[in-house]
Amino acid sequence: MKRAAALTALLLFSPALAASYTVQPGDTLWRIAQANGTTVTALQTANGLSGSALSVGQVLQLPGTAAATPVSPAAPNPASSTATSPTSGASLPGVQVQAPARVKEGDAFVLRLSGQNAGRVRVRFPSELDEDVRRPNEWLSPVQVGGQWAVLGRVVLGQSAPVRFEVELDGQSSAGQVPVGPLGQPVQNLNMPASIAAVLQDPRRAEETAAVEKAYELRGAPMWTEPFANAIANGRRSSGFGQPRRERAGAKINYHYGMDYSAPKGTRVQAVNLGRVVLAANYPVRGGLVVLDHGAGLLSLYFHLSKIDVKPGQSVSRGQKIGEVGSTGYSTGPHLHLEMRLRGEAVDPARWVGNLLP
Repeated sequence: MKRAAALTALLLFSPALAASYTVQPGDTLWRIAQANGTTVTALQTANGLSGSALSVGQVLQLPGTAAATPVSPAAPNPASSTATSPTSGASLPGVQVQAPARVKEGDAFVLRLSGQNAGRVRVRFPSELDEDVRRPNEWLSPVQVGGQWAVLGRVVLGQSAPVRFEVELDGQSSAGQVPVGPLGQPVQNLNMPASIAAVLQDPRRAEETAAVEKAYELRGAPMWTEPFANAIANGRRSSGFGQPRRERAGAKINYHYGMDYSAPKGTRVQAVNLGRVVLAANYPVRGGLVVLDHGAGLLSLYFHLSKIDVKPGQSVSRGQKIGEVGSTGYSTGPHLHLEMRLRGEAVDPARWVGNLLP
């Protein structure tokens, strides 16, 4: 998914004498290139851009135009104005970082890095120190996905403070932040039947929790090269991601950390993308469970399966059958509960479907 606007921390050394152009409403790279006697490729190279997204206020360096006066494209189409609105920040040599203008609770998002030193930086999120997350503020190295350098970020459910990030290169650092918006969903009281709620007290739950937490520690290289697919071809979403929940009125609020898909028992469940099976077993709460590691700290988890068709250590391809829908564990009827976890924290699965990056 693309954002309507983006906040960009520019960390790029640029020739001091090069002419620049400030993006106006409706501008596109093609229009700017045509008006200033250059090409889209030259503009992208001069500005370290990996795509064509622009936004009002973005300052572009015009290649080969040190003594020229920048020209505005004629009659732009306002509908074509999109995504990235850079602002200047403290400079780091040969690096440009693009961050989203705004995110919401439960979002996975991307810091996109370009420039000759993009792969050498390291990034962390100091705002995590104020959150209940696993391994807060850990240093992360950029990964290459789809030919671009990226660092995957996450917003914890219940989080409202801005996400703060820090980029470091050779002892120099620069920081930025992204505002966070709420999901705005009402609290749901589950009131589960006692026979089903009893699984929450199962002594084997500790083993289940330990196995999943171990998977959350994985930080391998990204494996996927294609956009993410649906886990069920024709499944109907029956419960949305991020819903605040209580076991009963007055109890502690938790969240629905995944997306539920209603489907008959035995419905085919497939891998959302290329990955490696790290868990495939039956547990008290999650029931029949498969966990796939996709690399870069990203996991997909498939709950309540009636049948499991893969084994730990096995590599699976995008769209490969991994099991069948069931109602095992903490469940009142046949459905698939799908979770996407980034470095252990739940992120909205819908943000990935059809996309290489959220």
